Amino acid sequence: MQRRHLLATALSAAAALAAPGAGAQDFPPKKPVTLVVGFAPGGAADAAARLIARKLGENIGQTVVVDNRGGAGGNIAHQYVAHATADGSVLLFGSIGPLTIAPHLMKLPYDPFKDLAPVSGGVNFPNVLVVHKGLGVTTLAQFVDLSKKRPGSVEFASTGAGSASHLAGELFNQRAGIDMTHVPYKGGAPALQDLLGERVASYFSAPPTAMPQVEAGKLVPLATTGLARPAYLPSIPTVAEAGYPGFEALNWYAFVAPGKTPAPLLDRWNAEIVKVLGDPGVKDALNKHGLTPQPTTRPELAAFMRAESDKWGKLVRERKITAE
Repeated sequence: MQRRHLLATALSAAAALAAPGAGAQDFPPKKPVTLVVGFAPGGAADAAARLIARKLGENIGQTVVVDNRGGAGGNIAHQYVAHATADGSVLLFGSIGPLTIAPHLMKLPYDPFKDLAPVSGGVNFPNVLVVHKGLGVTTLAQFVDLSKKRPGSVEFASTGAGSASHLAGELFNQRAGIDMTHVPYKGGAPALQDLLGERVASYFSAPPTAMPQVEAGKLVPLATTGLARPAYLPSIPTVAEAGYPGFEALNWYAFVAPGKTPAPLLDRWNAEIVKVLGDPGVKDALNKHGLTPQPTTRPELAAFMRAESDKWGKLVRERKITAE
């Protein structure tokens, strides 16, 4: 009797392995891997994704293709991956906006915390607050004084309503007790163009976008929005050290997968991504783009995303921010 039971158990296990979908836990996947990016080629997200994808492909012996699906502040790409095949062949280079800000601003056709599974942190970088030279300020204190003297008339540009640059500006409005006017754009390039043309006063910009203009003497940097000065911008003070302790508004990208991806596959991808982000060559290349590697465990990323969602959701409610 016991033998028959053991045989039945073994046959059941074999049947399970042979069942449709069992191959879904193959690693590396038997087909090319797609790394989806929610923004157009050429930006910080795309540059980082391509660097990482290349090394991932080398390490696992499988092609990793970057698939740019821009639009709606990255939400199109996030929706696509939320409903993609959960066999480990699709990953998303997810971003702060769609994962933790957009859910507080609009009804989304996916739930970031149910339809997407955390894999590992990716990269982060602070914003840098820059102003045009005609504004006549060179320090954050002078900028705040000017904003208080001219409430509502000092503008700050962003890459769109609900973007990281938008929320950085709103957080600074709140902490500094000022009333800058938000001017949303459809990306960093048009925002920068209007700043250079002195049609807006300031911009919480990604460093790779603004720093070439700073180095050319066309823009004035006032502060960065991380807790510490990044190694590539050692001479620019942080908002925190310029009088607003604890101020932090980072941009970040993280690796997530379709929500139903089996845990063993998520674990394997975590190990491979952490390995790549720790590679000296990859770290150096990312740093040159102004990006800091941020590898994490899966639970660490889940906790980080929840904390970010709580932080920005609270600000959205307090500032009555809308998707405009």
